[in-house]
Amino acid sequence: MADIQSIKNRFGIIGNSPALNYALQVAIQVAATDLSVLIVGESGVGKESFSQIIHALSSRKHNAFIAVNCGAIPEGTIDSELFGHEKGSFTGAVDSRKGYFETVSGGTIFLDEIGEMPLGTQARLLRVLEAGEYIRVGSSKVQKTDVRVIAATNKDLYESAQNGKFRKDLYYRLSTVPIRVPALKERKEDIPLLFRKFVVDFSERYKTTPVQLDDEAKNLLINYHWAGNVRELKNIAEQLSVLSKQQIITGPELQQFLPEKSGNRLPVLSSSQPANGEFANEREILYKLFFDMKKDVTELKKMFLEILKNPSLENMAASFTSESLQRDHVLNSSDYNTPVLQNIQPAALPSVTQSSNQPVIISGKNDIHEHEEVEESLNINDKEKELIIKALKKHRGKRKDASLDLGISERTLYRKLKEYDIDE
Repeated sequence: MADIQSIKNRFGIIGNSPALNYALQVAIQVAATDLSVLIVGESGVGKESFSQIIHALSSRKHNAFIAVNCGAIPEGTIDSELFGHEKGSFTGAVDSRKGYFETVSGGTIFLDEIGEMPLGTQARLLRVLEAGEYIRVGSSKVQKTDVRVIAATNKDLYESAQNGKFRKDLYYRLSTVPIRVPALKERKEDIPLLFRKFVVDFSERYKTTPVQLDDEAKNLLINYHWAGNVRELKNIAEQLSVLSKQQIITGPELQQFLPEKSGNRLPVLSSSQPANGEFANEREILYKLFFDMKKDVTELKKMFLEILKNPSLENMAASFTSESLQRDHVLNSSDYNTPVLQNIQPAALPSVTQSSNQPVIISGKNDIHEHEEVEESLNINDKEKELIIKALKKHRGKRKDASLDLGISERTLYRKLKEYDIDE
């Protein structure tokens, strides 16, 4: 059996963490068999290197090896790419074509991002794994192949299988021998070794002196959350090798090359709100906030139009207090309780205390002495439903025109129709 250190030297693998050594040990042991292997790990941890190790140590090492990224092939052509097609089987098929399972017969095929494979193609792949048979697109002839399949994913395939997004039978067939490649944050002791290897390689390529890290920069590098794993670390090393003006990199200088740890600046849910409630994530909170703010602006526009259409309301603007303006235009949402237009003076914006359908009694030509209010619901959801119904009637059920008139997107209108159970 091959020695782990010799395998590291041969394939350029840097690191001595126990998790990495265990994954390599499993790859070495399974290489001599023809079992299917599922390599699991985050993006950028080097899953393809493990597939090459398994092929190079197998009895198929003198035959073909091909890596296929399932997520990069369009759904309409992936069957043709993997299994081939017959002439005239679809538009553009001007000639017959062999698929990867035919050209690589006797060798190894590495299916990267297997979780992105369409369900129909998964059924075809399962038949290859179980019986070594496949059918070209547009053909009825069963063909044989002898290919070892190594798959890789950065997703939780078990969860995808439970949710119906991945075939359970294929999952259990692929995961005969699972290999988990540890993320870089799980092997922090290897980060300085990897960084030193990368900067030396780049200094040779760009004819420069290798950069070094002081203690502060080294601690920062080790404790950084490497979302892109080894690939991200390599990019940082290359940037420093090219752009750094100093040979010794300090902590503040290194910080300039590291992305901020938290790229999510959206508001978070309070602890009193359930994570699976009406607002399951921050984006939905923002959407609702923007929608309600836009609706308030739309209501203000409607009031201006009513004043322009009815000259008798023209002198009312200067008579109302800021309290009435605030009372009629405050969001009643319990999610954020944000008052709107608190600082607008009544002389600057003409307004009315109620909607245009509410009668106002004026006793004089220029002065307003009293007004009568008709009781009506001030619930913002009732008003929203009423405006949607009016807009649909006005535009004879045309959603696109109604959504433009309401100042919302057609998609939001469709969601509101379902929410309020409005029959078009």
